[in-house]
Amino acid sequence: MDAFYASCELLRYPQLQGLPVVIGGGRRKEDDLLGKLQAAYPDGEWTAETFVERLDRIPLDFFPRLEGYTGRGVITTATYAARQFGIGSAMGLMKAAKLCPQAILLPVDFERYRHYSRTFKAVITDIAPLMQDRGVDEVYIDFTGVPGGQREGGRVLARLIQKSILNATGLTCSIGVAPNKLIAKMASEFNKPNGISIVHEADLQTLIWPLACRKINGVGPKADEKLQSFGIHTIGELAAREQHWLMEHFGKSYGAWLFDAAWGRDDRPVETESEPVSMSRETTFERDLHAVRDRKELSAVFTRLCEQVAADLQRKGYTGKTIGIKLRYDNFQAVTRDQTLPEYTADAKQIRHIAGQCLKRVDLSRRLRLLGVRVGSLVNSATPPKTPPQDLQNELFAFQANDPR
Repeated sequence: MDAFYASCELLRYPQLQGLPVVIGGGRRKEDDLLGKLQAAYPDGEWTAETFVERLDRIPLDFFPRLEGYTGRGVITTATYAARQFGIGSAMGLMKAAKLCPQAILLPVDFERYRHYSRTFKAVITDIAPLMQDRGVDEVYIDFTGVPGGQREGGRVLARLIQKSILNATGLTCSIGVAPNKLIAKMASEFNKPNGISIVHEADLQTLIWPLACRKINGVGPKADEKLQSFGIHTIGELAAREQHWLMEHFGKSYGAWLFDAAWGRDDRPVETESEPVSMSRETTFERDLHAVRDRKELSAVFTRLCEQVAADLQRKGYTGKTIGIKLRYDNFQAVTRDQTLPEYTADAKQIRHIAGQCLKRVDLSRRLRLLGVRVGSLVNSATPPKTPPQDLQNELFAFQANDPR
């Protein structure tokens, strides 16, 4: 999907079309925007009842801008107009504010994005049932056996999918058609937004080899840095290296994979079903929090994370028996601890209790930047737990730390 979160927001606020918009920094607080409008228009023009119906009429001056932003929020996505300024996903909002202070900042609305995600995927499976889910905004499709799927090299079916998604959601997507998942993933980025790119096996040298090695899904920053240290910048230069050389310098398994990837080889099937290994929830704080001085706030956050993980497990029909926590300190050092239970669970209260025990095994005298809760060793439950997560907000946050005061 094209700039998925941002595109979902532009459906809500069509007056922002063509403008630099970034999504991130926190969850939606529409009451703040309504309050500003009511203060500016005291004649009662804006009310809680009519607010949702008139979102497309909110004047641009009332939307918050990046200019002057202070905090540690991170961009989830940005419109293509914002990307022209060098803004991209995972960039800090303070850095983005320097690049494009006039950009409009909107908070995330995950419930809305999940709705559109389910909708566009349902459209696809009606056309091509062999679909592999790759997150909220991306899928792989195998239409080898779809009637008419090979017409014009797949372009006819790709157009049908684009048109059907647009009609159902108002959103656009970009499609890469190729012999395998590796190249199709790269091709999907060629003509964004709303593009279709078809790569045949014979196009490898002309379309794929000139690309940077980072365009290969699976080559991260560290691997790319090491490749560049050997003078390997493009996929073609990578393909020119012998397999045994790559295995010698990058390890037997990864080196062999790099060689195959450079030559466009990928035999992975489109998997319509896959079992998750774990489920987790985490949050990065707007300011560093301390285990003692911010005990109440941390307790509420910790409880909410446990409840969210439990709700995720129950909704998807899984239980797990390895419960863990993740902390990131103010110096960006990260630590994890986990504990394995004798029985499987999806109960929020039990998850919170065991996660609290894990907290006792870490240093809590330093300020915290991030807190996360994870449940692993999952199994698919034939009958998901019937009771919803209990309200645990009044439980004490089990910290074991010396009070520096």
